[in-house]
Amino acid sequence: MKRRTLIKGMATGLSSLYLSKAFGSSLLQTNSNAAIASGPFKPSWDSLTQYQVPDWFRDAKFGMWAHWGPQCQPERGDWYARGMYQEGSDQYKYHVQKYGHPSKFGFKDVINEWKAENWNPDELVGLYKKAGAKYFMALANHHDNFDLYDSKYQSWNSTKLGPKKDLIGGWAKAAKEHGLPFGVTVHASHPWTWYEVAQRADKTGPLAGVPYDGKLTKADGAGKWWSGYDPQELYAQNHPLSKDSLDNNSMGSHWDWGNGASVPSKAYCDKFLNRTIELIDKYGPELIYFDDTALPLWPVSDAGLKIAAHMYNTSIKKHGKLQAALFAKVLNEQQRKCMIWDIERGQSNQIEPLPWQTDTCIGGWHYDRRIFDNKGYKSAKTVVHTLVDIVSKNGNLLLNVPLRGDGSIDSEERAVVEGIGAWMQVNSEAIYGTRPWTVFGEGPATDSAAPINAQGFNEGKGKPFGAEDIRFTVKGKTLYATMLGWPTGNEAIVKKLAKGNEAGNVSSVSLLGNGKLSFEQTEAGLKVKLPEQAPGKDAFVLKIEGAV
Repeated sequence: MKRRTLIKGMATGLSSLYLSKAFGSSLLQTNSNAAIASGPFKPSWDSLTQYQVPDWFRDAKFGMWAHWGPQCQPERGDWYARGMYQEGSDQYKYHVQKYGHPSKFGFKDVINEWKAENWNPDELVGLYKKAGAKYFMALANHHDNFDLYDSKYQSWNSTKLGPKKDLIGGWAKAAKEHGLPFGVTVHASHPWTWYEVAQRADKTGPLAGVPYDGKLTKADGAGKWWSGYDPQELYAQNHPLSKDSLDNNSMGSHWDWGNGASVPSKAYCDKFLNRTIELIDKYGPELIYFDDTALPLWPVSDAGLKIAAHMYNTSIKKHGKLQAALFAKVLNEQQRKCMIWDIERGQSNQIEPLPWQTDTCIGGWHYDRRIFDNKGYKSAKTVVHTLVDIVSKNGNLLLNVPLRGDGSIDSEERAVVEGIGAWMQVNSEAIYGTRPWTVFGEGPATDSAAPINAQGFNEGKGKPFGAEDIRFTVKGKTLYATMLGWPTGNEAIVKKLAKGNEAGNVSSVSLLGNGKLSFEQTEAGLKVKLPEQAPGKDAFVLKIEGAV
């Protein structure tokens, strides 16, 4: 992750059979030093279709995420470790001014600056739980290829360099202490192509033609702070460039290893497999998110298939039944049966037959100080509306609150998180443990979501929500109608509950946070008399009996 890049993945709408035939003999069979767990799941798409989304995840609805790593240290936004090598870009200019030229001070050196000195995982996870999160996920590695855990397969990790702390270990301990299922997000299948910019050199200026540090080797570290470490373990750039690599926007077309992407070596794929199996075995995550089309390294390698089978079989051995949640993006019909479909910064425009998840953020994915300075975060109201809409369509929301380089959150972010918590404290029974009704909603913004671009990115592009927009959820015989605004005239009209409509005869209506209300079920809809003053803000839940 993460950038608003339109990824026209080869896997979109194509069967896995077609992809296997298309790549044929180039599909790498990986080997893992760590044992792959045996069990009912085998590393094939057909076998993975046995997957059933666990009820605990379907009931949870809302999780929070720390998308935090060394790229947050400069506090200059997403994909810093790529942007700093793109001559003339904002991040390149910032990097040259703050740290020096990327031929002399590369991303490996940014890692050395990162100390995470104010990181308090217990306090943060406690805050997220208070806000209503029912699971917590942490970044295990990003496209920068730096593992945030104790890895015997990747020397460039946070226990040896940078903070010199086991960050995933700390997050996992905090999640356990607060009783939240713990998950990890894995993005490190992509450095092979993503870091190709580090092979460049300036085209203009006093250092034109001087290579950036992307091709350095272990021998170059003599007398340097990184002596004994091989930069190629981090950058993985000992290979020819992908087609169109010099185009700064080419990364999207290479995401699924098509369109002339340089295909990773077997050693690279084996290492990714080993690192990820070790991560699962050592820290026991219940959830794992892949920032990939279908699965990591698919369709050029079977590594992702092996990891998925291992995750599922491990969960069965641990719990006696499958309790794992695994996410990936841009899934075809078969693949959506194998794991949970994740939509990045967007949502579906219908009730999906299978549970799904939106992953999004209140700001940028990696911390950007400018968003704080300009008061540019999403409001608690926007997050609440997003959550309500997603849940009405059989989805969950995973929300990132970006941490500063030092591991803290800023005051504006804290206010947003506390605002979400205040709403959930009153209204969460319309969220947790619910299922979609026969329709997800009504109102002018019923078709609120714009068309999805590849993995998502339709967030905020539809009609804005208002008081006439209502979203429905069901729990047992109770129907919840959440109004995304306070109606004028202190009267709500729920048109889908009109007399003679598909709904039954309403027997009682109450407003969460207030109490029972008078109502009349007419041919125009269910008319509800509201109190003079709104009990709270952002969204308002009518609890309705008799309609279901």
